[in-house]
Amino acid sequence: MQKAVRWLLVALFSSIIFIINFFVPLPINYLLIVVEAVILSLASLFIRRAGATSVGIVGGLLSALSQPAFGPFTFLFTFLFGLLVDVFSHVFRVFTDADRANRNRVILAMAFSTAIIGFLSYFVTSFYIRIIDPTPMLSALVLFVATGSGISAGYAAAYLWNKYLRNINITLQPQTKKTTHF
Repeated sequence: MQKAVRWLLVALFSSIIFIINFFVPLPINYLLIVVEAVILSLASLFIRRAGATSVGIVGGLLSALSQPAFGPFTFLFTFLFGLLVDVFSHVFRVFTDADRANRNRVILAMAFSTAIIGFLSYFVTSFYIRIIDPTPMLSALVLFVATGSGISAGYAAAYLWNKYLRNINITLQPQTKKTTHF
């Protein structure tokens, strides 16, 4: 993939993450982690090598600028989420023959990624920053919701990739028209 196309996709996916974090108020935007998970999974499928990590870095920087009070944490968690998606996509060997993504492996990669980042962000906000009071019930709920979001995001990303997106040829080369001269 050409560098220009790679950065165009990174900018597109990062801007979607920024829009979610900027326009949706703080407690509700964490419920939309499934949208961010689908975006990061598709970035990993499109760009392959460090695709989700690149989107996590750029999206994290943009989101951190929009929320200066929690900027470092927003950047760190978005970056780590992208890194985890790339790592687990590599560990579970998401791609099979003919550029198809193995649905079950994508689901596993996203389930582990969202469970880890969900529990990590909950741990930091409840034990380190002390924004919320930690309870065992809330810990279990965060882990359950994060894993469920990862499962649904993995299924959606694999479905979109295998059904619609894997055959898209993204190039920046202009198409030439065939002209006939009479």
